[in-house]
Amino acid sequence: MEKRTFENIGVETSLLGYGCMRFPEKDGKIDEERAQELIDRAYEGGVRYFDTAYPYHGGQSEPFIGKALKKYDRSSYLLATKLPIWEKEKISDTEEFINKQLERMGVDYVDFYLLHAIDEDKWNTVQELGIID
Repeated sequence: MEKRTFENIGVETSLLGYGCMRFPEKDGKIDEERAQELIDRAYEGGVRYFDTAYPYHGGQSEPFIGKALKKYDRSSYLLATKLPIWEKEKISDTEEFINKQLERMGVDYVDFYLLHAIDEDKWNTVQELGIID
């Protein structure tokens, strides 16, 4: 697997990342057995960047990916999730939300915390709430 380095932050990761928005499903839920096989295959193939978000799979993606990656050393991969701006009304919501997401995934940290589905209105909310600061 080819890798790339984000030189400005000193992070190296696989060129290919794994998006966790569309796992196989069974009876309207993530088919955890099949999805685990996909995660394992990606990891064994050298993928080290996994990207999820709070609303993926009706809220099932974050808890599943946290569980699926438990078998691997946490320092061996990069994990990204996203802040759903549409859920924010005040700056304290942001810290409360990331803590909720960390708990749902069963991890102590994420490597990348992205702003989800940004458009002009949501960007204005980000600025008004001081989320970047």
